[in-house]
Amino acid sequence: MHEIAKKIDNKIFHTVGQIADQLGRECYAVGGYVRDLFLDRKSKDIDFVTVGSGIEIAKSLASALGKGAYLSVFQNFGTAQVKYRSLELEFVGARRESYRRESRKPIVEDGTLDDDISRRDFTINAMAISVNESSFGQLIDKFGGIEDLEQGLIRTPLDPDITFSDDPLRMMRAIRFATQLNFTIVPETFEAITRNASRISIISKERVMDELMKIMASPKPSIGWVLLNRCGLLKLIFPEFAAMRGVEVVNGRGHKDNFYHTLEVLDNVALKSDNVWLRWAALLHDIAKPATKRWDDNLGWTFHNHNFVGAKMIPRIFRNMKFPLNEKMKYVQKMVELHMRPIALVEEEVTDSAVRRLLFDAGDDIEDLMTLCEADITSKNQEKVRRFLDNFLIVRQKLIEIEEKDRIRNFQPPIMGEEIMELFGLAPCREVGLIKECIKNAILDGEIPNEREPAYALMLQKAAEMGLSPVK
Repeated sequence: MHEIAKKIDNKIFHTVGQIADQLGRECYAVGGYVRDLFLDRKSKDIDFVTVGSGIEIAKSLASALGKGAYLSVFQNFGTAQVKYRSLELEFVGARRESYRRESRKPIVEDGTLDDDISRRDFTINAMAISVNESSFGQLIDKFGGIEDLEQGLIRTPLDPDITFSDDPLRMMRAIRFATQLNFTIVPETFEAITRNASRISIISKERVMDELMKIMASPKPSIGWVLLNRCGLLKLIFPEFAAMRGVEVVNGRGHKDNFYHTLEVLDNVALKSDNVWLRWAALLHDIAKPATKRWDDNLGWTFHNHNFVGAKMIPRIFRNMKFPLNEKMKYVQKMVELHMRPIALVEEEVTDSAVRRLLFDAGDDIEDLMTLCEADITSKNQEKVRRFLDNFLIVRQKLIEIEEKDRIRNFQPPIMGEEIMELFGLAPCREVGLIKECIKNAILDGEIPNEREPAYALMLQKAAEMGLSPVK
């Protein structure tokens, strides 16, 4: 048995091949599964193409596998899926496609295997492996996909201008694969992306978001963002981030390029965390710097309150990009708003009060916030970096000590608003809020412990100052 046949020498491939033989059909594993097979990447999704009806093979396979096999047929698309244990097997008949300029949805006709492979997006995805018994494991590689895999190259099988104009989402996919695999997009393919960038307008934002999420989940996400910038897609799909590029100089003094600084921070976070939303927080942490940039003759370049302005920008950015408007958005918003706080602690004296307030505001996300802030130290001055990171260790130790002693993280005040209203005979009003705020601040400033008795005493004192008395 030759090498490729050994790679697919298991029950599923033999069963599919036997069914195809019984039906008198050619059948091939194609696309991403074949690519990943040669990259030694595990995949549980397998696409099969047959010359004829893919639905017919899928139905026969589900019947042959018996219990545990679940069949879904999509008659309108001529496809079927069989879920079996941890595998998802997709079946489709070989087809040829043509496109109308205003849509990426193709006009589909039955075709040959050559037609089907030729319509694929990139050479590394345009390979097929036969599962028929007489040719089991035979590789069909019409466009040199294996050689491109070995050399780490992304290119289209056919004319890249036609490929990207027909389906502009392929431009995003090219950049996503280059990022995930650390491959190079060949010059003629990349130039075609640049020429066709404006075609991205016919792609839904949800589709674009899906590709961006995959870029962000890659080992080094900055690769994708640099490519998006270079080809002109970035200003079309994410203008707020594109606006961060460049350096302005006044009186011989320039600020750092916030676009490339942000990508350094993103990659630093990616080294420490797989949390894709923390990575988005890294990408967005300085998003308001273009809006808040000012020149001050005494201070130089300033970005006053960019963290607060940035936090306010997050809901609009999430809506525009069709990101989820839920707790994920609120998490990113919180990270953006708070990202200056630990650095301020480092630059000043680390007081117990400041640490309590940071713990209270960050809650369970304090560790993620510290990861972001440490990633934000991108100075080329290694002594400065060492000093900041050493100081962050002090902040981390303080966080542990204060939390153990005062239980501040996500704390609920010992006195609730309902109790204040009942004790003093009040409806919801400003006075209730002032008393609650007074108790919270006293706890966070260390004036009283986070306990009911001293909080109750302070409540009575504050109420008396406001002319309130307990009702009988």
